[in-house]
Amino acid sequence: MTTIEVQHNWEGEEWDWPFQHNDGIVKVHNGPERFEVGLEASYFRPNEIQVNIVDHTLMVRCKHESRYDQHGVVAREISRNYHLPDDVETTSFKCHLDKKGILRIFANKKH
Repeated sequence: MTTIEVQHNWEGEEWDWPFQHNDGIVKVHNGPERFEVGLEASYFRPNEIQVNIVDHTLMVRCKHESRYDQHGVVAREISRNYHLPDDVETTSFKCHLDKKGILRIFANKKH
């Protein structure tokens, strides 16, 4: 199993936990030079996101334990697995979580 560090360029205290948000952003692009997955992860902090490669499968798990906010108790968990095309260079994977909560995971293609 290979674990890929989630990188970000913002401070943890800048993170916002909106009560409502437009869920459902998932994009997979398999181009000639790069394989990329983009998904909505705005409810999760970087340390609550795990990205692994296991047996040519990209595994993404986002989880935070139950916590209280002004609206009650919230607990979330999302898991997604992507079987990788044979021409993806699995050692080149990187991922980045932007300030808007979009997690982008990408790797180069073999040549």
